[in-house]
Amino acid sequence: MTIELNDLLLVILYISLIVLVIVLIVLGIKLIKTLKKLNVVIDDVNNKMEKLDGAFSLIDTTSNIATSISSKILSIISSILDVFTKNKKGTDIDE
Repeated sequence: MTIELNDLLLVILYISLIVLVIVLIVLGIKLIKTLKKLNVVIDDVNNKMEKLDGAFSLIDTTSNIATSISSKILSIISSILDVFTKNKKGTDIDE
């Protein structure tokens, strides 16, 4: 019962291929588990971003309202000052 070198090399090759396939299967399973965990983290980050987006939208709306109100107030003050300055100029011309 002698084993030829070709047969021995084929057996070693088959055993190494079986080990490689098993290692690849284990790595694939670990990769799938990691991707599931990553998906959960990404969903959590998306939820938090949506909440922050709502908060920033509220701040933006408040800022726009404050800008509008201050613009109207400045317009009213400017109109009042224009009335006073026109009246002063008008009285200077009459004298």
